[in-house]
Amino acid sequence: MRNQKKPLTELSTPGTRGRETSGLIRQEIMDAIPDLCFIIDRDSAILESNETGKVLLSKYGSGQSMLFRSFPEKKYQDIFVKKLKLCINENKSAMMEANLRFSSDRIINAELYFQPIGTIRTGSGRNCFLIVRDISDKKKQELDLLRFTNLAHFSVNPIEITDAKGNIIYVNPAFERASGFTLEELRGKNPNVFGSQKQSKVFWDKMWSTISNGKVWVGEIENKKRTGDPFYTQLLVSPIVSKGEIVGYFGIHRDISDQKNLEQQLIHAQKMESIGMLAAGLAHEVGNPLASISSLVQILQRTSEDEFIQDKLELIKSQITRISRIIRDLVDFSRKSNYEVQLTDINKIIRDAIEIIRVSKKAKDINIKVTLDSGVPVLMLVPDQIEQVFINLLLNSVDALYDQSAQQMEQYGKKEKTIGIQSYVQDNSLFVTVEDNGKGIRTDDIPKIFEPFFTTKNVGEGTGLGLWVSYGIVKSFRGEIRVKSTEGYGTTFTVKLPLQTL
Repeated sequence: MRNQKKPLTELSTPGTRGRETSGLIRQEIMDAIPDLCFIIDRDSAILESNETGKVLLSKYGSGQSMLFRSFPEKKYQDIFVKKLKLCINENKSAMMEANLRFSSDRIINAELYFQPIGTIRTGSGRNCFLIVRDISDKKKQELDLLRFTNLAHFSVNPIEITDAKGNIIYVNPAFERASGFTLEELRGKNPNVFGSQKQSKVFWDKMWSTISNGKVWVGEIENKKRTGDPFYTQLLVSPIVSKGEIVGYFGIHRDISDQKNLEQQLIHAQKMESIGMLAAGLAHEVGNPLASISSLVQILQRTSEDEFIQDKLELIKSQITRISRIIRDLVDFSRKSNYEVQLTDINKIIRDAIEIIRVSKKAKDINIKVTLDSGVPVLMLVPDQIEQVFINLLLNSVDALYDQSAQQMEQYGKKEKTIGIQSYVQDNSLFVTVEDNGKGIRTDDIPKIFEPFFTTKNVGEGTGLGLWVSYGIVKSFRGEIRVKSTEGYGTTFTVKLPLQTL
């Protein structure tokens, strides 16, 4: 029975041959581990290492004390000693991260795992089995990820990241500020939640065809903010590829809303300039013949006593008056003002305009709420012109309320017809708002309301020149006039004038 194999438990019994066999098995196990493996004593002296550890020590260990505690950089040495004591003295596992310096050109970021084991030479006491895992590449990837995360998070450009299906998984704070939506609201949603529907299906199909083939797509788009306002951006979409497979998409926006607004303002200003030149010529060419017609009508009225003819002549006269008023508005817009610029109390101008409006029969059932900032400074303006602006705005509000039926008011939950007019100073500018809860303006009509002869009123009720003239007056004082309206609920006009108008 001499050749009978001993049980595995007998291979580890104290004795020279048992210890040698056990040592061989242990060495084979250590060599099979790809990480650096060492057996160290309580002083951190290296007693054994696996093949990977031997290669490292043979290359960088010459001249070094073979105490492992000499490898961690200085700031990690105290904690290394504490972990080693915990392992050996208290028989507990431990771990830590440290930078290990084996030479001036060999430094690794490492995770160290401490495992208590029995001694290999005396068979009593404890040593430490130390596994050193090189995480330098992992740390580099974490650093690269941190850099990218900070780049995306703190970028001034709106950024969105989607999964392979196009559902949002991340938007940065700049995107939240620009769109009004939060990451929590958008996560898992398709980007069409803030789409304006202004781009066609063909437009988006072309984009998806480009990026799904691994190519970068660039284009200009119009989205909608949470408030419903347009959000114009130049969008670059790039596929995110991992191991040859698209796993998501990265989109970076460049906000061009200001650029678009400036372009629209420039186009509008050029249109106004062209219309002004046309108006001047039209007023001259039409004004003279119209004066002749008016004179002939007056002569006929004095020479005829026929009631029918008198009625028809009176109708002609009223239409001549209407045309004359249109021409006068055209002339006022197209020619340079001859009015004198003087220090003007805006609050007084507003009160005067309100008093003029109150006498209108249409305004008798309207509650006009006035909130004027007593700290509004006087401005260098033409009082009559700026008063005309506020009269036009108030008249439009009165008409919008007058045309609103009781049924419509009930439908939109309105208890009374109201106009609110307010003045205040903000950011070195004076603001005056005229707000009503009338029938509102259709979304498609809003871009056209400052154009000449455009009106939402019934035929014969308006010339379509009031807002056009008001726009020209405000612009002449380097100001702005804006409108915001929701159909069915009301309209707000805002006049902005610089505190220094000269």
